[in-house]
Amino acid sequence: MKVAIIMGSISDMPVMQDAIDILKEFNIETEVDIVSAHRTPEKLFDFSKNAHTRGITVIIAGAGGAAHLPGMVASMSPLPVIGVPVKSSNSIDGWDSVLSILQMPGGVPVATVALNGAKNAGILAAQIIGSQNKPVLDRIIAYKESLKQAVIKASENLK
Repeated sequence: MKVAIIMGSISDMPVMQDAIDILKEFNIETEVDIVSAHRTPEKLFDFSKNAHTRGITVIIAGAGGAAHLPGMVASMSPLPVIGVPVKSSNSIDGWDSVLSILQMPGGVPVATVALNGAKNAGILAAQIIGSQNKPVLDRIIAYKESLKQAVIKASENLK
């Protein structure tokens, strides 16, 4: 059980770090790389077609601007792909990235999280793995309980 976290550019790393961190919290191994849909298409093809043969279970792909990376990966990989739209320097307030990842044609699904939502992408990847892996499922349950307890504590502190 390994999650690949890829991004189109090193400038996406500050956003994508949230996925790495939360997956580490769930004790899920990650493989991190830069795979540009536009600048390294051969690497994109090789990664997409072979990730499942290397033990990858889920792919998280972050991209800004035109954000073709998640969709192109999903078009060639049999694995679930979670897209993270990144608000980048060449982005139109991030909407170009959101819509590029969200509006996939029928037959090429990409689960899409919020703009810069890499943490949720990591949680979703863990939940996908947890659906077939009891120890990961137990960690997800404990994590969600911790979220609940934090809200209860904050509420009590207001009184």
